Amino acid sequence: MQLLEGALRSYAWGSRTAIADLCGRPSPSKHPEAELWLGAHPGDPAFVVSDGARTSLLDVIATSPESSLGTQVLPAFGPRLPYLLKILAADEPLSLQAHPSLAQAKEGFTRENRAGVPIDSPVRNYKDESHKPELIVALSPFDALAGFRDPHRTIALLAALEVPALQTYIDLLAGAPDESGLRAVFTTWITMPPPAMEALIAQVLDGCVKYLSGTSREYAQDVRLVLEIANIYPGDAGVLGVMLLNRVQLQAGEGLFLAAGNLHAYLRGLGVELMANSDNVLRGGLTPKHIDVPELLKVLDFRPIDPPIAVPVQCGRGLARYETPAPEFALYRVDIEPGVDSDLPADGPRIVVCTEGNVRLKDRNSTLDLAPGQSAWLPAANGAVTASADDAAVLFCAADGVATGAS
Repeated sequence: MQLLEGALRSYAWGSRTAIADLCGRPSPSKHPEAELWLGAHPGDPAFVVSDGARTSLLDVIATSPESSLGTQVLPAFGPRLPYLLKILAADEPLSLQAHPSLAQAKEGFTRENRAGVPIDSPVRNYKDESHKPELIVALSPFDALAGFRDPHRTIALLAALEVPALQTYIDLLAGAPDESGLRAVFTTWITMPPPAMEALIAQVLDGCVKYLSGTSREYAQDVRLVLEIANIYPGDAGVLGVMLLNRVQLQAGEGLFLAAGNLHAYLRGLGVELMANSDNVLRGGLTPKHIDVPELLKVLDFRPIDPPIAVPVQCGRGLARYETPAPEFALYRVDIEPGVDSDLPADGPRIVVCTEGNVRLKDRNSTLDLAPGQSAWLPAANGAVTASADDAAVLFCAADGVATGAS
């Protein structure tokens, strides 16, 4: 096992305090810090640190794939780490987005390669041929939008705004309160000419202001969000799109799983994020970046769903696994009691990150101390590892879903 140095990414929506505070660095930081990548993605790999030397985790795995990945992961996924672990910190909403299925990713990646689209092109949709199911677990109160909600609730929200220009869409959803109605409304909004879009948004915002000045409060939270989004992204189709989605508010320790095709946006908060090792994103608004509307509409799953909450299941003393169907990854939370050794998942390649307290990792040959915000690489050949602490502490352990037997 070795210390792992993550790759820090700065985006405008990031936080100047959350990651810096977690890692014990000066806060606020000079620039917004959005994501700390702890993995082996070619776009920004982490580095293994040993005796003062830094080696890309990509190179570590390429040099010794079997000892790094193990005899179950290597044949299942090839000589690559199948997951990517991140710390994510949002002070403003991320883009409205969805991720492709495995078949869609493979087809899209091949198609753009044949068309000669450079891999780093701003109009490239598919950076690799992997799908990107993902799980976010809150480290602080965490707000998100996730999946199309029950159309009946959306009908009630739109009607409560008393905007005549919305009646067409209310009637459309009322006539087809299912995925076909949601597809028709969202497609109409996202393909609307800019002048018409701006006019409709202006009327919706007037309706939001009037609603908040009245006595009803049933939809106040949804209405405030529309106004907040419009202030950050004026005239953006995503301002309307957010009215179709589930609002999710996670408390620390709660998780949210996003399957292929789920339209979503993280709004605010700090979390541990684990996903298949991919960077494929199809955007639908709330961003200045490239939006490929036809490709997004091919990927989206318009079926209404309940908020896709991932529930941690106890699987050992102080050890809980977040249940997801993804074979590429499994995420464990380890709550360490003072003076008690906690067993980590013993198989496959693992990455651990300390989020509370000071932790000592121990294997058959060595020990490694982690402070909050620090992480470690545990190759498959490492075998069993225990974690201990003098005071209460928390670790998150990323593993694959094959060797660890995650569901």
